[in-house]
Amino acid sequence: MACPGAVRFMNLQDSPAFLQSCVVTIFELLFTSKSAPRNVRSIKLILRPMDGVAYTTGSRLDNDHKEIHFNTNYIAAISPERIVSEIKGVILHELVHCFQCSGQGCPGGLIEGMADYVRLRGGFVPPHWKRSSDGKWDSGYERTGYFLDWVDTKYGSGTIRKLNESMEEEYHESIWETLTGHSVDHLWKTYCKDVDVWGKE
Repeated sequence: MACPGAVRFMNLQDSPAFLQSCVVTIFELLFTSKSAPRNVRSIKLILRPMDGVAYTTGSRLDNDHKEIHFNTNYIAAISPERIVSEIKGVILHELVHCFQCSGQGCPGGLIEGMADYVRLRGGFVPPHWKRSSDGKWDSGYERTGYFLDWVDTKYGSGTIRKLNESMEEEYHESIWETLTGHSVDHLWKTYCKDVDVWGKE
């Protein structure tokens, strides 16, 4: 714990309460009381120097025990004014991966976008994030996260929760039409038009 990144993390006084609030946020946005996952038996947070920012994986014991690895070099480099929000945003994103549904065939970009959707709704938006009409709907991370936020706003609160729940075993692209009446490609095109209009205002 002597490395600067680990020290900065441990100085967050409300870490236990925050972690609990993250789980509550995830369950409220992605599940109902009946669908909430009960298979995750433990989550271990590992602070260490490594490449990248963070990642989540199952432990060597089994996939019911999760591990979140967080790069202490990244933590050490965060600006003082961003340290609390950025650490909490990354942790919330990674905790989503511990619980979200990501059945067979689920696009990787949707998995990452779902995590950033929860981070967005949780209020931990980095200053460099922006809505974009570039790329594809499943490009991942904040691009897909903002798209999911738009879908949930336009087609009713709970739409993305239902999308997540539908992917427990397997992903079917037809779920978009079931939930919204439109294909995901049509939704993306409509979203992109809205983003372009917002950019001109």
